[in-house]
Amino acid sequence: MILTSSNTLENKKIMEYKGLVTGESLIGANIYKDLFSGVRDVVGGRTSRYEEEIQKARDISINSMIEKAERLDANAIIGLKISYDNLGGTMGNTILVTAYGTAIKFE
Repeated sequence: MILTSSNTLENKKIMEYKGLVTGESLIGANIYKDLFSGVRDVVGGRTSRYEEEIQKARDISINSMIEKAERLDANAIIGLKISYDNLGGTMGNTILVTAYGTAIKFE
């Protein structure tokens, strides 16, 4: 499966547009991680635990999107975008990671 943020595939002929595919995942942060992260930010360190969690959530979202594209018999996803949203409110410190793009079949 080819993934690209571009809207085309160079030197490839798009045979069919299969449609929009998405993948989502949620990250729930707890107060202890939040406090530790804040301390690390103040002293200039990196919050590697959050980075790892965000990477996992991004991988889950992308893999979910790929599975949906494969079910459509696509062999690429173009126009790939990834968004991060803090749901806040009653969801606490929950971050929604969404990957989306257009599934296509190319020659």
